[in-house]
Amino acid sequence: MGFLTQVWAKAAAATDPAPADAAVPNEKPVPDTKPDAEQPKTERKEWGYDLYPERRGETFKPKWSRILFGMEGQENLDRYKCEQNVYWCVKNGPLVKLMMGALRSSGCPMDLRRHISCEVCDPSVTGGYDPVLNQIVVCQNMAKNKSMVHGVLTHEMIHMFDYCNNDLDFRNVDHLACTEIRAANLAHCSFLSAMMQGDASPFNVKEAHQNCVKSKALASVLAVRNVTHEQAVAAVERVFPKCYADLEPIGRRIRRNSMDQQKAFMEAPMYGYDVY
Repeated sequence: MGFLTQVWAKAAAATDPAPADAAVPNEKPVPDTKPDAEQPKTERKEWGYDLYPERRGETFKPKWSRILFGMEGQENLDRYKCEQNVYWCVKNGPLVKLMMGALRSSGCPMDLRRHISCEVCDPSVTGGYDPVLNQIVVCQNMAKNKSMVHGVLTHEMIHMFDYCNNDLDFRNVDHLACTEIRAANLAHCSFLSAMMQGDASPFNVKEAHQNCVKSKALASVLAVRNVTHEQAVAAVERVFPKCYADLEPIGRRIRRNSMDQQKAFMEAPMYGYDVY
């Protein structure tokens, strides 16, 4: 029994089962174009667009109660700061520069004005990748410093790289699980982060990184796809061995507080990526 299956089984045993009418079918009609206001709300939610209001043509309207406490009302300033952080990461972030070089070498060059957008998002996410517009969303209300923006850009550029180089279908839950596994594997998980989210202890150091990757990938699949927990767990477990072993284009798993990011950037030309 896999790690996620064990966790899910324990959670299922501790809670009452969901009512039958709350189950979600395996397949639903998928729009060929970007969801808009005319499409059903449930259909937008099925593909995660409800997390990004500006993706569906809505203008964010701050609430007076949150403006009074300084929590909202500075969207233009937040957007400006977000764009500054994006520009800094593009110029100075090792992994962002590596990913941009890998995309350029793969025939998918990036234009900052076209392919990256700072927007107000649902508080449950810090960024996203829109495959319909081939555009990365940086959540200006959640990713508010250079470190967070660097992590968001690296994560979403891995999705963009997969979409550019592979026959990736985000409507296929296995494909989605695979690219989320790769992003968590290459851009996020370390022993420290695994400890913080409860996936590691001094007694299971060997499996800590894999458990962290599985947990993050599962959370990402559930955030953007309206599937049951059991379906998401099954998809992650099905594709995990192959996708966890795929380290392109970074070439190594990044350890926190190490020189791994700089090493990966310097090694990129050895793999044929134009990073200079």
